[in-house]
Amino acid sequence: MNKNISKSKVLLAIFSLVITIFVWQQGLKDSLERPSVSFDISQKEKEIAELALPAIPIKAKNLFIMNDPIEDIKISLSNVPYDDLTERNKLILLLSQDFKDKNIEDKLFDSFKSENYKLLAQDLRKISINESNKPSINLSNFKDDSFINHLITKKFEFKESSIYTNRIANGMFLKLIAIRLIPLLSIIFGLILVVKSFWIILVRRKVVWKEFKPLDLNLLDMVLLISGGFVVLGEVVSPIFSITLVDSLSQNLPTELAQSLKIFFGYLFMAFPPLLILYYQIKSFDGKFNLKKDYFQFNFWPIKESFFQGFKGWLMIVPFVLLVSLIMNMFIDNQNGSNPLLEIVLNNNNYLSFILLFLTTTLFAPLFEEIIFRGVLLPILSRDFGIIIGITISSFIFALAHLSISEMPPLFILGIGLATTRLVSGKLSSSIVMHSLWNGLTFLNLFLLRT
Repeated sequence: MNKNISKSKVLLAIFSLVITIFVWQQGLKDSLERPSVSFDISQKEKEIAELALPAIPIKAKNLFIMNDPIEDIKISLSNVPYDDLTERNKLILLLSQDFKDKNIEDKLFDSFKSENYKLLAQDLRKISINESNKPSINLSNFKDDSFINHLITKKFEFKESSIYTNRIANGMFLKLIAIRLIPLLSIIFGLILVVKSFWIILVRRKVVWKEFKPLDLNLLDMVLLISGGFVVLGEVVSPIFSITLVDSLSQNLPTELAQSLKIFFGYLFMAFPPLLILYYQIKSFDGKFNLKKDYFQFNFWPIKESFFQGFKGWLMIVPFVLLVSLIMNMFIDNQNGSNPLLEIVLNNNNYLSFILLFLTTTLFAPLFEEIIFRGVLLPILSRDFGIIIGITISSFIFALAHLSISEMPPLFILGIGLATTRLVSGKLSSSIVMHSLWNGLTFLNLFLLRT
């Protein structure tokens, strides 16, 4: 191991660590101000249930729908402070009102900035005053929002094409099946694999870890890599350049595409400094960076084995992450601090934007984060402190780095699963596949929830 530690290197590490503590403390504090996306996810699922109603077989309705979805939506929206609702949710709340009740608050009609929403609210106000008034709304203005379109049709008793209604209902029913079935099957098969693995461990009376090869770096190098590269240069300095670049390129682009470009280039710019530092750290002990050397134990081949181990690891960690999330929901009512990327995916309608977000979440993020946390940090911590402590500390830092208090416990459990998969398989590629599957299926679920 490299024993040459200069005073300047120590001072730089201390400076980076102090900045990191400040940035992460502020980031966690700021996360409390971000709304939870779980409310929007619940709302979207109810919207899909309402749209799917015509296609759900009568005998199966009790399996998919417990109560009237529109009434459930109205109640849940009414329980949220009005100013905290999105403009779309404000419109849904207005459309769900019974206009025979003449005591509807004026604010429900007067708080819209979107021209289409404003015109619709004016029509609804006229009808609330006098039910004989005829609406002048143009349904084509809402053709991209199936649920709003559906509510308007019901409210104004417009005649709707049965072909259109059935097509939408069939599509939404398939979505509803996927949304309910994928988590359920994942939990069942995951628990079967967990029980089988624990039985094998009990028989052997030990966990069999594959040989891991940590880089010839020390803990000081890790502080410089994580604090100096990942946080100071990656999270503090690089956004200045990425935001400037995207702002200059996206002046005439749609808002959703510009937003996705900021995330895409922001992630690339954030990943570059720590990877550059890692490149020079490897050169410092190896003399040069040799692409043929598998420094991080990717061990991609055979690719079938890497994919199988990653998929198995993903299935086994799903029940534990969902259990932690369930426990948190039982004891914490308002879990603010969701990753803003989740809300962007959930409410995005630009397909080029989707492609950029998909590449970021399922390719670049897993590859970069696995190299740093399971390719470098985990083996070094496991070498210096033992495997269990190595897994625990690397998972905690991984969860902390996402700067979300509400997501820390589930991410910590996910980090344990990724680290365990990495060490049990002896392949970084398996944890990359597992991480990619986790992000990809989260992305797919949010994509399916769009109406």
